[in-house]
Amino acid sequence: MTSKERVMKLLKGEKVDRPPIFSGMGNVVVPVLDKYGVVFSRAHRDSALMAKAAGGSFKEFGFESAVVPFDLGVEAEALGAVMNYYDDVEGLLYPTVKEKCVKVAEDVVIPADLENAGRIPVVTGAIRALKQELGDKVAVGAYVLGPFTLAGQVMELDELYEESFLDPEKISRILDRLSDVIIQVFKIYQKAGADFFTLREMGGTSDVMSPKSFRSLIKPHVARIIAEMPRPAVLHICGDTNSIIQDMADCGADAVSVDQKNNLVETRQKLGPKAVILGNFDPVKVLHKGNPADVGAAVLECIKNGADAVWPGCDLWPEVSAENMEAMVKAFKV
Repeated sequence: MTSKERVMKLLKGEKVDRPPIFSGMGNVVVPVLDKYGVVFSRAHRDSALMAKAAGGSFKEFGFESAVVPFDLGVEAEALGAVMNYYDDVEGLLYPTVKEKCVKVAEDVVIPADLENAGRIPVVTGAIRALKQELGDKVAVGAYVLGPFTLAGQVMELDELYEESFLDPEKISRILDRLSDVIIQVFKIYQKAGADFFTLREMGGTSDVMSPKSFRSLIKPHVARIIAEMPRPAVLHICGDTNSIIQDMADCGADAVSVDQKNNLVETRQKLGPKAVILGNFDPVKVLHKGNPADVGAAVLECIKNGADAVWPGCDLWPEVSAENMEAMVKAFKV
């Protein structure tokens, strides 16, 4: 099978020749940036550079997906938030939101031409470029933030968490409007040619929100988005998700993605043999800070513990070494 066939068949619940090693989250790494001469701060605003950085992980190391965007501010910027790209800062920093734009639901105004708002056309341009160059070889993925996570990008976090408990109906109205935005962005990425889609609801983690709050406040919106987003669809939530893993599965995605805090053995026991589970090596402690032997052992352990495919618990840590990238992929090619 090609890498694309392997990934797409797995996400559709079909048999594959071996577990793929891929991601639906950020996969840009410094060895690729250096080889291709891509400045990280510019790659977020230039379709050609974004595609070059995303596709490089496949071309140089065989990592079995090419995913855009790289940062968490695309949807927020399209809604009016102001970004900081750290152009004048040495080192590798992801863009962050420096000016929020939402206090109440009525502040969430979907641009009439969302397809051309903010950096969304940069992402769609990168998707088209990736499809043109690599579309028959590797699955091109795109992700959008989940509604609660996006709320944390467009409004002050302390207000979001406080009002989630004091006035959950107010927050639910905001999440409902943000869900409309998310669904539309997914469809824009589908139109551009993306092959698979990941909803990243990192803010819904049990490390921050109780399982009860997740079920009452966040889950209904996540389920609505998944019902309307393109397929195949992946749901990712960070942290220890064992207490809400059945709720994640209930939301209806084709696959669930868990991070390194999740107990994969327990997750597999709860979801049964038919669920498609993606996870969950540590992209920092293992892939970035470990040695090649550590990396190879860790990715094989993911399969042993119940994952159907190996992918990182979060974005690839950009400063990973080329040797560790090679060891990660080679583990399944021996």
